[in-house]
Amino acid sequence: MTHYLLLGAGFSRNWGGWLAGEVFEYLLGRPEVAENEELRQALWVSQSKGGFEYALETLQARQKTGDQTAATLLETLQIAVVAMFNDMNEGFNGIINWEFSNHINSQIATFMMNFEAIFTLNQDLLIENHYLSANPELRRNDRWDGAAMPGLLPVGNGFASIVGQRWQIQDENSFKLEDRIQPYFKLHGSTNWDTPDGSNTLIVGGNKTGAIGGSPILKWYYEEFEKAIFQGNARLMVVGYGFRDEHINATLIKGTMDHGLRLFIVTPAGADQARQVNPANSGAIKARSPLEDAFERGLIGASQRRLSEIFGGNGMELAKLLRFFAK
Repeated sequence: MTHYLLLGAGFSRNWGGWLAGEVFEYLLGRPEVAENEELRQALWVSQSKGGFEYALETLQARQKTGDQTAATLLETLQIAVVAMFNDMNEGFNGIINWEFSNHINSQIATFMMNFEAIFTLNQDLLIENHYLSANPELRRNDRWDGAAMPGLLPVGNGFASIVGQRWQIQDENSFKLEDRIQPYFKLHGSTNWDTPDGSNTLIVGGNKTGAIGGSPILKWYYEEFEKAIFQGNARLMVVGYGFRDEHINATLIKGTMDHGLRLFIVTPAGADQARQVNPANSGAIKARSPLEDAFERGLIGASQRRLSEIFGGNGMELAKLLRFFAK
């Protein structure tokens, strides 16, 4: 039985990272947004329709029709989004110790070393700065010699610290997994990746599936995610993901219904998460969603607690998470 970890924005929230609603509020305060009434209105329209990513999606669609005004607004909003990630990463950099416990067996890094691979939908640098850079293999040197992002090389000095480092995507002929190196896959790219031509790789807004397909490394990453989910009887722990990305949900549903995938989720809504994100449940005519069916088939546990409580002294809740690894 193989165990995998999937992280969403709610994971970073435990260390002060912003969720979608907070990103909306941040963007309203950016000078380039505050001084642009049309962009402000686009954000307000998006507030109840999926947040800032809906605004990006709308502007991306308009740009494709040749709308130059939309193209300008899109560029401005993307600049503001990158600034948001930079500010969030600066906050993460200032964290001296990201652990909630002094006991090694109750620490986040010890827990994360148990997974065959870590997948994330986040583009921030929390994991790079506080997990990859801290020699996590010392906690499981029987299994790992390190953890790394496959398909990437540091820009410039190959011996530079992970903290503050930019990464360049390798040629796809070099894409491979290393034995005894725990892979960390950023499924939607990162704020500090460069393509060979020097551009950024960051998947935000609409049509994530199309954007992923247009990036060799993200296409490979998603193939590795599907390979893990579809291999048969895999177990996936999901921490801080709100189940609002259709392409991710489709993969999890297929894995659960067709390949024996089993899920454990850590989210404030717990086992009720699928029902809460089903828009049909708020209407006069209620209908179950495929995600709800997948939860009923594949959910083997859930926790509604914050990580600071789980790993900060609540032995009962941590023991519940650790049962995820039982045979």
